[in-house]
Formats: sequence, C-alpha cells, structure tokens
Amino acid sequence: MVRKVIFSIALTGMVLGITGCKTVKGIGGDIQSVGQAGSDVIHGRK
Repeated sequence: MVRKVIFSIALTGMVLGITGCKTVKGIGGDIQSVGQAGSDVIHGRK
C-alpha cells in the first residue's frame, strides 16, 4: 500500500515536471516573438 502511494506521488511529480517544462518553453517562445516584433517596429521592418 505504501509503495503504491509513493509510486503515485512520484509519477504525479514527473508529469507535473514535464508539463512545467513545456509551459516554460512556450512562454519563452512568446517572449521571443514579442521581442522580435518590437525590434521590427523599431527598425521599420514589417
């Protein structure tokens, strides 16, 4: 019983960790695209 609880907690932690990595990567991409758009406006590019 204790083994199942520990396994469940570990599995949940791994899933949340993987999901968090993808979320951070997505936010990084969004920030990069905003920075690129700002740079394009400053330099007069479309």
